[in-house]
Amino acid sequence: MRKLIVLALFAAGIAALFAIPAAANPRGTNGKIVYNSHTSATDQPQAYMIDPDGTDRQLVPHDEAAQWSPDGTRILLFNLVFNPDDGSLADLGLDALYPDLFLPCVAWSPDGGRFACEGLGQTDPSLTGIYTVRSSDGGDLQQVTSDPGGDDCPSDYSPNGRRILFTRGSVGELFTVRLDGSGLRQITPDGMTLNECNGSWSPQGNEILFSAHVPDADYRSTTWVVHSDGSGLRQIPIPGCGGPFSSPTSISCFNSSWSPDGKKIVFARITPSTGQQDLYTVNVDGSGLFRVTNTSEIEETGGDWGTHPVTP
Repeated sequence: MRKLIVLALFAAGIAALFAIPAAANPRGTNGKIVYNSHTSATDQPQAYMIDPDGTDRQLVPHDEAAQWSPDGTRILLFNLVFNPDDGSLADLGLDALYPDLFLPCVAWSPDGGRFACEGLGQTDPSLTGIYTVRSSDGGDLQQVTSDPGGDDCPSDYSPNGRRILFTRGSVGELFTVRLDGSGLRQITPDGMTLNECNGSWSPQGNEILFSAHVPDADYRSTTWVVHSDGSGLRQIPIPGCGGPFSSPTSISCFNSSWSPDGKKIVFARITPSTGQQDLYTVNVDGSGLFRVTNTSEIEETGGDWGTHPVTP
């Protein structure tokens, strides 16, 4: 009996060595979704926020939506920070602070203290890479990666704030990296055709969501998930998504991101035969498909699902 117990404990220890990292608590309850809207008639992009049931749509005073703050009180709009409560719009002034870099910021750190930014060298390609800056004033520029002649595009932080998820344009794969630039880890297999600059880290910390064209670039994008260590790759079976570009009934599903409670996904879906492009939500197992927006002349995409702010 003692030998069996020892063997069981040994097996458990081995399993723990290869287990997916322990899940963190979800970051909050599901609040509003912020997204981009593009009217083909006027060719003018615009940002909105909306409840996940499709009600209470509100205009955001900018033409690009990026990401909610972790506490659900502000929205990062590249180099601007919008406060929906008072309507204020703060400019980080990154162009003046760092004239040698084009530095759009797209992701908040979990503690809200920093932004991850896609840095492109204006005249010096060696400056191209991922950077982080303080969210309060844009100061304390820190370089994370270097990809001269390429394009490292960050999309999310890990929930514990220790790693950044990004797409490396020069090879077209998803990677994670530590904040000091060490520990580079490829998490999607070679040859998988990804949508540009995409990926969302689950609030629980153990999975990463992304969209890709499978089996090849001639197929419409579908939604995939992989463990944060690169194992366990699988497709989420969302009804209707996928199919060859040559098929008039094929549907593209892309720009996927997690809900704050980690139980749902928001994504964009386009039907080429009609040109209809709207936001949808679905459960993580592919069930419960729900249309959030319903437009015909407007393309809507880029949804980020915010946390419902806690009332003091």
